[in-house]
Amino acid sequence: MTGVLRRSMAGEQGGDKASVAGSAAEAAGRPLDLFGSLPLPGGSESFTTVLVALGANVLIAAAKSAAAVVTGSASLLAEAAHSWADTGNEIFLLIANRRARRPPDAAHPLGHGREAYVWSLFAAVGLFVAGAVVSVTRGVQELLHPAPAGHFAVGYTVLAVSFVFEGLSFGQSLRQAGAEARVLRRDLIEHVLVTSDPTLRAVFAEDSAALAGLVLATAGLAAHELTGSVVPDAAGSILVGTLLAAVAIVLINRNRRFLVGEEADPRIRAAAVQALLAEPEVARVTYLRLEIVGPRMLFMVGAVDLTGDDIESHVAVRLQALEAKICASPAVVRAVLTLSAPDDPALPV
Repeated sequence: MTGVLRRSMAGEQGGDKASVAGSAAEAAGRPLDLFGSLPLPGGSESFTTVLVALGANVLIAAAKSAAAVVTGSASLLAEAAHSWADTGNEIFLLIANRRARRPPDAAHPLGHGREAYVWSLFAAVGLFVAGAVVSVTRGVQELLHPAPAGHFAVGYTVLAVSFVFEGLSFGQSLRQAGAEARVLRRDLIEHVLVTSDPTLRAVFAEDSAALAGLVLATAGLAAHELTGSVVPDAAGSILVGTLLAAVAIVLINRNRRFLVGEEADPRIRAAAVQALLAEPEVARVTYLRLEIVGPRMLFMVGAVDLTGDDIESHVAVRLQALEAKICASPAVVRAVLTLSAPDDPALPV
């Protein structure tokens, strides 16, 4: 088991074991885990990240709603809509976390991991509709039908407190994303965009947008107070909505790509090829596809050339044993191997 593979696969769970192949491998007296000793985290870190975000957003949404009523500020109302949208989204993400962890069954041999992307897609659409559309609409209405704002100190206080709570939530998602990015040797933003964990990506993006939105809302409210014009406040609301729309579109696109089938990072694929070639019975690897089928869950399909010249029945047992060793990794839901044709070129290492 190579150090490259350990680093590459870290941070990306699974787990259906092929019992027939496992028995064959045990009978051969061989260890079952081809991808052994991988430092793979469970789903508890993402679950904690979503819970922290949910708790923060409930408190923030209630405070912003009250402040919007008291001040009459369009920017504060946009921020309230944003926080209520985030609160609903966290519920979708909790459902995603729970349903994606259900084990494989006869009808779903690859597990239910892709459900995480379905519910995360719902959350992203909710952010667009309940957050972006409402904020832009409120800003336009304020421009068309201006209304004075007041009690600005209440608005500033709520925005400041909201910034603290959003900062705490963002800190949790930042810690999780940063730790995983360091293991995978990725840039932080790159990891957030390409990670197979949609809940981490959603919380990180929503909290980043929330902090930026708070700055925009504060600027709009302050400009309204200084100038007496509703235009800056309305513009702040429209800008918050535009920001939310951009974040929602990115999240929708990322979930769409994982739903239609996203291949694992090339570094993970290269490390998997090296790990297979390190097995004494594998002479060549001529085909390998590692498809992401859920958060930190992979489905492997490959073609290998085995050493020796066994009869067909013995070759089948050896392939089953190799599949079992691969499936022993918590990152691999299922592995399907076939024999390479004699003239198939080997994959580059």
